[in-house]
Amino acid sequence: MVRLPPLLASSSKSSTPTTSHNDTPSLVTYRHYATLYFIIISTSTESPLALLDLIQVFVQALDGLFENVCELDLIFNFETLHATLGELIVGGVVVETQLDKVVDGVKAQGRVAKRPVNEGRNGLSLAGFGKGDGVWAGR
Repeated sequence: MVRLPPLLASSSKSSTPTTSHNDTPSLVTYRHYATLYFIIISTSTESPLALLDLIQVFVQALDGLFENVCELDLIFNFETLHATLGELIVGGVVVETQLDKVVDGVKAQGRVAKRPVNEGRNGLSLAGFGKGDGVWAGR
């Protein structure tokens, strides 16, 4: 969990500086898998554990769609990345976290690459679960 500095956190001007805003982005939650970093910037009212779980489901869905996802899969098949995120989150609200429903929804849209970019290479391994995840408190 990272608390953003005040200059970065305040996105709107307020006439009452004593009022605390819970809707300003002030929390950075991230997770590291192999060579990929997944970062979510949210408000302080969001649960960091729920955000880490969201990242986990997102990565597992991508891993299931690409069969060992890597950077090149995400770069060259960003439509699949966006479709997966669209199955998980609608209007800023998490609507689905069941892995099989997310993967089936993306496949039903026809947005999965026919031939994954990373054929024959070692991609993302979920065996290192727990390594590189974090909620950084910052300053």
